[in-house]
Amino acid sequence: MIRMGYLTVVMGAALLVAACATTTNEPVKTAAAGANGSGFLGKDYALLTPGETSKGQAGLRYYNPATRWAQYSKVMVDPVTFWGDEAGKVPAADQQALSAYFNTALEKAFKEKFEVVTAPAPGVAKLQLAVVDVEAATPGLRTISMVAPQARLLSTVGSAASGKQVFAGSLQVETRLVDASTGQLLAAAVARSVGGTSMKTAAQWQWGDAENAMNDFSARAAANLHALTSGSATPAQLPVK
Repeated sequence: MIRMGYLTVVMGAALLVAACATTTNEPVKTAAAGANGSGFLGKDYALLTPGETSKGQAGLRYYNPATRWAQYSKVMVDPVTFWGDEAGKVPAADQQALSAYFNTALEKAFKEKFEVVTAPAPGVAKLQLAVVDVEAATPGLRTISMVAPQARLLSTVGSAASGKQVFAGSLQVETRLVDASTGQLLAAAVARSVGGTSMKTAAQWQWGDAENAMNDFSARAAANLHALTSGSATPAQLPVK
């Protein structure tokens, strides 16, 4: 009876957690951003201002007020790269695999809303993106921390201190959008996502949270750009739901 009662509690906790998000949007990790970022955005880092992550905005962002968004109907996606000391800690083979995964996610998301091209031309917006910090999840321990009541309590305390779920993975990126023909800066951002509390993510492989964050970032980036180019939203009204 005691064992059955414990299983009931565990199953109930699992059902509650299952309804939660696979990723959460968080303020950027300053150790990865630094005073001048990773170096990827260069002088453009000075243009960034804080966003409201609780509303789904990037931790730091910038939109060029002179941009005529309606002229962009095509998108060019540069290969994803790893920049900075934090990202450099990831093994080369994992960097290659994650970069390929991210590029595939970006192209898939943008193809749903734009024509994706491979060469600069008028009306083409070029997306450039770098992974500047990525942390692997610890799947087995994470499963325990999300299901067992005592472990979940410790997880909550640890989350408050670290800014993310204990044993969860995270991803921080720096990105810029430019006119593919002229190089004019259209927008830039630094964004961070961490593994959420969905049971779907509990037992996935170590980079599963990072991949979920890549999928989420790709979908939001494509949706936001489409909202701007279609005129259904202004930069101040982003992100779109």
